[in-house]
Amino acid sequence: MKNKSSTYPFTSNDIKTYLDDHSRRYNSASFIEEDPISIPHRFSLLQDIEISAFFAAIFSWGRRATIIQKASELLKRMGNAPYEFIRNSSERDLLVLDSFVHRTFNSTDLLYFVSFFKWYYTRHESLEDAFTCHLSPDDLDVESALSGFHKLFFSLTYVPERTYKHVSTPEKGSSCKRLNMFLRWMVRRDDNAVDFGLWENISPSQLCIPLDVHVGRIARHLGLLDRKQNDWKAVIELSEKLRSFDSADPCKYDFALFGLSIMPNQYD
Repeated sequence: MKNKSSTYPFTSNDIKTYLDDHSRRYNSASFIEEDPISIPHRFSLLQDIEISAFFAAIFSWGRRATIIQKASELLKRMGNAPYEFIRNSSERDLLVLDSFVHRTFNSTDLLYFVSFFKWYYTRHESLEDAFTCHLSPDDLDVESALSGFHKLFFSLTYVPERTYKHVSTPEKGSSCKRLNMFLRWMVRRDDNAVDFGLWENISPSQLCIPLDVHVGRIARHLGLLDRKQNDWKAVIELSEKLRSFDSADPCKYDFALFGLSIMPNQYD
């Protein structure tokens, strides 16, 4: 399949078969090592997985090698035990986080994230509750969960103004790529063990595609997405199309769309 036009000249069944094949190709253990999902795969404790996955997802813009490097640096500063560090760290302990920077994310943002997690985990066992308390089993997708989580995350008494940009919300039209990726990691489950499938109160059918400029480009080339902007409306449009291919697990196609976007012979 070498077509380079902007409209994919095959039927929906052809595209579904094509995406199914590429999802199987990339949804494998060999995918883990060079992807940010390798970060939470270092841990076995639920809370360590959640916290490390959240930071790895939030850091996920730019080169994957750099994302992994910076997430590893942060975890090293936390003694490679993020849950214990966050729950038990004193103000003095937090000094090890000074000067941490990843692109526009700095130690001011990091200290707020840590303060939220410390507050949250004294009240809840799992970060899943922060999303599911805003979600109905009847909801088609996770839009309400993302919006509710955003409000909860920024509900502490003091929030640095600069930190708002690091956690997005559909209410402002954002594609919420990093949060959708985090939810995919936590919710999807299959026999390939790339995604964790640890959370049981969000259905994989409700997940939305993690949309960025690269996934959007491939989706438009394949005729899966008409909207020009990579915003929340585009996420809904693309996710609905993918649900027509697999209503129970639309986000399995994230492996195909992302994999195609990073491979040199992406239309083979």
